Amino acid sequence: MAPRLAIRDIAFFERPVAFARPFRFGSVVVTAAPQAFVLVEIEVEGKGRAAGASAEFLAPKWFDKRPALTPEETVEELRHSLLIAREIYLSHKAFDTAFGLHAACIAHQAKHCGKEGIPPLAAAYGPAEIDKAILDALLRATSTTFFDGMAQNVAGIDARLSRDLADGDIEQFLGRSKRLERVAVRHTVGLDDIIEGEGGVADPGQNAGARYFKLKLNGDPVHDADRLIRIGRQLATLGRDYKVTLDANEQYADLSALAALADRLDRDSALQPIASNLLYIEQPMPRDITRRSPLGPLARRDFIVDEADDSYDAFPAARALGYRGISSKSCKGIYKAIVNATRAAKWSAEGASYFVASEDLTCQPGLPVQQDLALGALIGIAHAERNGHHYVDGFAGTPVAEAERFLAAHPDLYERHGGKVRLAIHDGDLLTGSLTAPGFASAVHPDWSTIAPLARPKTILKEQTA
Repeated sequence: MAPRLAIRDIAFFERPVAFARPFRFGSVVVTAAPQAFVLVEIEVEGKGRAAGASAEFLAPKWFDKRPALTPEETVEELRHSLLIAREIYLSHKAFDTAFGLHAACIAHQAKHCGKEGIPPLAAAYGPAEIDKAILDALLRATSTTFFDGMAQNVAGIDARLSRDLADGDIEQFLGRSKRLERVAVRHTVGLDDIIEGEGGVADPGQNAGARYFKLKLNGDPVHDADRLIRIGRQLATLGRDYKVTLDANEQYADLSALAALADRLDRDSALQPIASNLLYIEQPMPRDITRRSPLGPLARRDFIVDEADDSYDAFPAARALGYRGISSKSCKGIYKAIVNATRAAKWSAEGASYFVASEDLTCQPGLPVQQDLALGALIGIAHAERNGHHYVDGFAGTPVAEAERFLAAHPDLYERHGGKVRLAIHDGDLLTGSLTAPGFASAVHPDWSTIAPLARPKTILKEQTA
């Protein structure tokens, strides 16, 4: 039986992070963002108290892309999401399993955020971050590693939020899970990134030996096709096998625009370096259009949803529309990712192939990249988008002493290069061996004394977000 716990305290902090280069996806360009940190204290029945932590960017204009909101207002939404979740989680006084606590709070979170005009994807951010910190504390209290703990279902994950599954499906999936020792890096090519020459797609100083590439699209099929032809020419010079994924971040207006791109991929020989190595296309259309637009003949290619993944029902709904996959992002919820991986395994065993992909919302060195990497390695995702090392200069914004502590604790994951501690990529792969310390994939915590409290969010007027 999974141990039961009660929340005793939840505290939030944030640290500014400047980017080394602009990251343009969809209609937004990000040059800096605050990184949120969560510190929780729990009491575990029979084992006393323990602290746990998590961290993640307060990423602008991804969780909520509505044009009426500024990037700063979408960051404020995420701060509100955290604070609303804190009150809901602290109000749950009874001892419960980690997942039981999540299940008891998630609907209340969606309801309260909805009253504030905060959409479901942004609403889920607060519980996602708190859940990671709670799991970290639980694993530390029980002296258990993330991989061993999840194989034993230490969080008590069941099917109460996913009625298409049985409890035994999840138990069986977790019981069979094995840590992947290596996870390949999927290198992101943002819309403002250099394509040719020094600093370009084929530059080993930029792609770190990657065999997988994630290529951003802007929603114009002619522009995107021409840009993909240029990228394909560069990838053809790598001298090694490679695979690509495409990500439109909701920029394709409708199925007809998407069909125009698919037709170019099918018919234009200049696009063969991309088309013949294409694994899937990610979230091409806006989430609201996605939900009412069956893919029809387009489903002959593999498509996945990401921004449209804002509830436990999202994957079954996407499957009915012709989608084959869904993304795993720890900022959307670790338990939902595990439930979706269970679904993919069960559905695939019944016939057609379904999958979960690992996508990165600029997870930074330290807790974010380690916890997200561990989640993917647990559920069997062999390659993961890892753009934090590309758009941010190592442990940017982190005190040197803290970065050195992470390097000492995780020497297979980090290295000292160019005078800074950075992510260590081994022949295009990340190693997961040091993620097996007790706790959620980290032997150390941040230096809390160097991180400011979470900024008090300004009021977001509901009429602004309508």
